Amino acid sequence: MLHDPGSYTEPVLVKEIRLTDREKTVLRKLAEEIARIAALPVQREKARLWTLLNDLKSVRPMVWINEIPWHQMNVNDELTLQTTDPWARDLEQRLRRQIYEWKHMPADMIVSDFLECPLAIHSTDFGIVEEVDIARTDEKSDIYSRHFKVQINEPEDIDKIKMPRLTHHGETTAVVHETMLALFKDIMPVKKVGQTHIWFTPWDYLVRWWGVQEMMLDLVMRPDMVNAAVERMVDAWTVELDQFVAQNLLSLDCNNTRIGSGGYGYVTELPGDRYDPTTVMPHNMWGCSNAQIFAQVSSEMHWEFALKHDMRWLERWGLTYYGCCEPLDGKLDILKRVPNLRKISVSPWANLETMIRDAGPRYVLSIKPSPAIFAEETWDPGNAKRILENIINKTRGACHVELIMKDISTVGYHPERLWAWEKIAMEVVEGGLS
Repeated sequence: MLHDPGSYTEPVLVKEIRLTDREKTVLRKLAEEIARIAALPVQREKARLWTLLNDLKSVRPMVWINEIPWHQMNVNDELTLQTTDPWARDLEQRLRRQIYEWKHMPADMIVSDFLECPLAIHSTDFGIVEEVDIARTDEKSDIYSRHFKVQINEPEDIDKIKMPRLTHHGETTAVVHETMLALFKDIMPVKKVGQTHIWFTPWDYLVRWWGVQEMMLDLVMRPDMVNAAVERMVDAWTVELDQFVAQNLLSLDCNNTRIGSGGYGYVTELPGDRYDPTTVMPHNMWGCSNAQIFAQVSSEMHWEFALKHDMRWLERWGLTYYGCCEPLDGKLDILKRVPNLRKISVSPWANLETMIRDAGPRYVLSIKPSPAIFAEETWDPGNAKRILENIINKTRGACHVELIMKDISTVGYHPERLWAWEKIAMEVVEGGLS
């Protein structure tokens, strides 16, 4: 995603990339391995299964692993970087992680048959960033506890939220693209890719600027102020989206792009009939939203202070995904008001039976098994299997399912636990197939 509520990032501008022969060799060998994996017939079969899932014609539940604690995963130096140039290290890391996932825990992941050259797009963001006190339990991890300092106290503070300005630095894109072509054109194609799926989440930002307790009280004490703040956030995202459109910087996400907090976006309904390959529009793509902080907020308040405002954003997209970590059981009544909703998050804290009953086969349930099993003192593969079998037994024949293992903050420095979970999950979901 472009935005980070915790900091403002200056644009990374590249005028020239000079790589040593050794760096070129390292990157080319990794690309050759990616090309080999991408050419496997299983890639096309997995794409077919993801498409059927998102078309609501699923053959079986699909499985994907995301948000991995990479600082705990290195084995036999498979993730150890060998380049020194900053651009090369970033690319090397992405390639090594992809190869690592495919080798150890592929599940239903798909490896593209081209290398992405991301457009050098920069946003000025929202003019306000979080101020926090932090507490760490693992200095190597980028996951830590935060205490937010309140920056939105009064209605006039809402003006601190600014409208983003979007810039495509074409010269940087050209330099990177030319470098990649020189390195890889005899190995696999290189394609320029603009902004694909946008992680739209106004409340993830507001709560960090407002304070959790303060915001919850203001839902009752100052509802007009809350509504005004949410509306301004939607304004900001909309202004930015209009710039993506005006500058022709969007790229399709009905492929192996992550959608919302779930799996891939393969679907036959997108990009749709109103599609010009030279100009991707929001209605050719997936949208999403969530309000994670509203875990214990009523359905009525969830609509009033979140989803009602989100509709202005969600209605612009071809299909949409809703939810993340907030339990949405008991809230299908408001979610069904979203006309293009296709996928709904089922967090570890949601009542699965209620979600199955209320959603039925009309939506894809994006079920998130709890990653807490990896943090236990002793790894119990039998328990992992029982948890997955319970999910599959409850959902079989009743709804369409993707199993997304995410938010994995730790595996206790035992990466083999995650490898084992992947094998168990694939055994469970494929168990009923002839």
